[in-house]
Amino acid sequence: MTMTFHEHVTMTETDYGVVLLDLRSGQYFQLNPTAATVVRILRDGGDVAGAVDAVVGAFDVDRQRAEQDVTALLSDLRDSGVLAP
Repeated sequence: MTMTFHEHVTMTETDYGVVLLDLRSGQYFQLNPTAATVVRILRDGGDVAGAVDAVVGAFDVDRQRAEQDVTALLSDLRDSGVLAP
């Protein structure tokens, strides 16, 4: 499944990960390197499975944990209005 960001959300790369800004609410979201990997995959048109693969490949985490973490991140981003439903 592919996820998309609302058009009112901008992303800025930082030394530590990325920052998302919801231009509508003014709310910032500082994402660590793992979450930044997921967001980059999605921004570039990837899907959840690709994001999980990227996390497993880049970090010392097993697939089950990566799936749980990616699912939780996406749920949080959706609940905060960053991701389109």
